[in-house]
Amino acid sequence: MFNTEYDVIVVGGGHAGSEAAAAAANMGSKTLLITMSLQNIAQMSCNPAMGGIAKGQIVREIDALGGYSGIVTDETAIQFKMLNKSKGPAMWSPRAQSDRMRFAETWRNMLEQTTNLDFFQDMVNGLVFEEDKIVGVKTTLGIVIKSKAVIITAGTFLNGLIHIGDKTFGGGRAGEKASTGITEGLVKVGFEAGRMKTGTPPRVDGRSLDYSKMIEQPGDENPEKFSYSTTTKPLLKQRSCYMSYTSQEVHDLLRTGFDRSPMFNGRIKSIGPRYCPSIEDKIDRFATKDRHQIFVEPEGWNTVEVYVNGFSTSLPEDVQDKALRKVAGFENVKFFRYGYAIEYDFFPPTQLTHTLETKLIKGLFFAGQINGTTGYEEAAAQGLMAGINASLKIQNRDPFILKRNDAYIGVLIDDLITKGTEEPYRMFTSRAEYRTLLRQDNADLRLTPLGFEIGLASKARMNRVLIKQEKTDLFVKFLQDTSVKPEEINPILEENDTALIDQSMKLFKIAARPQLNFTDLQKLESVQVFIKENEIDLEIIEQTEIHVKYSGYIDKEKNQADKLNRLENVIIPDNFDFKKVKSLSIEACQKLTKIQPKTISQASRISGVSPSDISVLLVYMGR
Repeated sequence: MFNTEYDVIVVGGGHAGSEAAAAAANMGSKTLLITMSLQNIAQMSCNPAMGGIAKGQIVREIDALGGYSGIVTDETAIQFKMLNKSKGPAMWSPRAQSDRMRFAETWRNMLEQTTNLDFFQDMVNGLVFEEDKIVGVKTTLGIVIKSKAVIITAGTFLNGLIHIGDKTFGGGRAGEKASTGITEGLVKVGFEAGRMKTGTPPRVDGRSLDYSKMIEQPGDENPEKFSYSTTTKPLLKQRSCYMSYTSQEVHDLLRTGFDRSPMFNGRIKSIGPRYCPSIEDKIDRFATKDRHQIFVEPEGWNTVEVYVNGFSTSLPEDVQDKALRKVAGFENVKFFRYGYAIEYDFFPPTQLTHTLETKLIKGLFFAGQINGTTGYEEAAAQGLMAGINASLKIQNRDPFILKRNDAYIGVLIDDLITKGTEEPYRMFTSRAEYRTLLRQDNADLRLTPLGFEIGLASKARMNRVLIKQEKTDLFVKFLQDTSVKPEEINPILEENDTALIDQSMKLFKIAARPQLNFTDLQKLESVQVFIKENEIDLEIIEQTEIHVKYSGYIDKEKNQADKLNRLENVIIPDNFDFKKVKSLSIEACQKLTKIQPKTISQASRISGVSPSDISVLLVYMGR
């Protein structure tokens, strides 16, 4: 099997590894996916859900580029919600509960049907280098497999250590052993490594819960879907989630275990995710709050297993048991498994370029939690980009880099390699300065042409985007060119408590009013006729409405992006000696030397580099 050299080897079969393997193979690279367990490909190690605030935008972007995550989520969803609908469209974020077992099965099936992709079950415990280039991997069986590029997507498995109370044991995930050898090999050749922590809550038997004491959380009445492809369909039926609350009594019981908590007794020294804290961390940091939300999430259509979201913990099992029983609806709870914390190795992402290739070793790429991120979506996005760029490098083609105004994926990668991270990085809409441009509804318009150009997105997808853009433009033009008389529109305006008109006015101006939505406009005969004759569907109507109502904000952000992108054209030469620039501050000189930014724009985003430092650089470079 291993007599021939692979183009790309992907180490690890989680969300990052699965997207990386699919992307590399679909771009024509002969690819091998090596994982310790082929039964656990794309396993949902934590909650059984995809998407959420900013994360939903990332899944849409992965799908628009030609990745698999959106399709798999649609095929296995049990509930769909569009979050933040009460806010502006830049904040709308899709989220789906998934059937955890079917999610992994569907991923496996899709990967097995992907041309150019082979599989092998073994642990990689060494990397093979020739000077500053990677040439293959070595497994625990002693097999050396040659390749032109290697993508490491090890998740939480690198020297993973699981904590439950005062018990500690090696593992990369409950029931699975840790991965050893890779960290040591990378440190030996000069990489900087660190430790991070994450955790997971208990899983319980849904038959032991009293849902009548909880608040039901149903899905959307008219559920949408993640993928822009026509192969997946919205849900026809959904499963509800439920919500309960902790109490002061629960908090007091949890505190009885703090002296045995690895978080508080010093056994865990690494930093956990700030925005997804454990329950003990929450009651310690927010001591004045007398209750916290607990979300009860079913793990699938046919399983009784339930995920207790909001109760992530590494407290002793007896404390978990006593405290959870005091939560409304959990009085008779039966545990499937207890919550735990896990520590693992990561590599500060400032050691990477924008392609996710390491600066130290050519052909070696990192993606996912190895880069200090947390979350399936962040991992999958990095895997996709690493798979794309590994293939492009082998094919001697230009790298594929998304800018901050192109995609949330661009923000994610730029933040990681420019700013680094000292705690598990999670994406939020607030991290994106161009979020009006980077909406979930237009990810296909933004990215499918780019995915098609590099050979990942299909012709069918590209054609669908062209039709969507053409019909949206047509609808906008119709509104700009069509006038409406007072007697036609005033009854509608009166219904919506907005000012009446006394002379004919263009529909575009009327449609821009915040009090009106396009459902109101469709009462006009002229609009009805236009929609019917041009086969305008709900997606086009929504796209047009957003364009009309937010055109001013969109144009403003585009102008801001264009101004900043001019700095992207000011290239900093490779291995530039910043010490030669005498007027730079000491901190800026140190940070710039370490990170070695490629452009002035990237340099301006490095923490510790001031606007005056950027001015000095521009003057030095004759700009």
